[in-house]
Amino acid sequence: MDRSAFDQIVERAYQRIPTFYRRRIQNVAIVVEQEPSPETLRAASVAPGHTLLGLYQGIPATKRPWSASAGLPDRISLYQGPLERMAASTAELERMVEDTLWHEIGHYFGLNEAEIRRAEAARERRRKAEWRRRKPAG
Repeated sequence: MDRSAFDQIVERAYQRIPTFYRRRIQNVAIVVEQEPSPETLRAASVAPGHTLLGLYQGIPATKRPWSASAGLPDRISLYQGPLERMAASTAELERMVEDTLWHEIGHYFGLNEAEIRRAEAARERRRKAEWRRRKPAG
């Protein structure tokens, strides 16, 4: 997929983030990179043979001093290559990009991995319940 089409998927994923959260995200650059670098994988303690789909780099909103000036933005990187390789379809890619973006936004809001995993599980339960409500009887 070309970069422009992938960027559109990222934009749609961002627009699906509830307004409540989008309004609270400040001074964060969301960037698309083709692949995580070897240095990034090492710094993130990614085991050999594994990869990253996304990465938040910055100071979580919960740890920022109120007096801090804006300065350089925090950064959420989404890695196009790994996301595309893992997705079996465009629909699955759209969902994976949205899930990855949500995951990294969770880090921005100060959640650790365990808290994000619990939030992701609750979000998936809500998604399935919504799907069951929409599914035609038959």
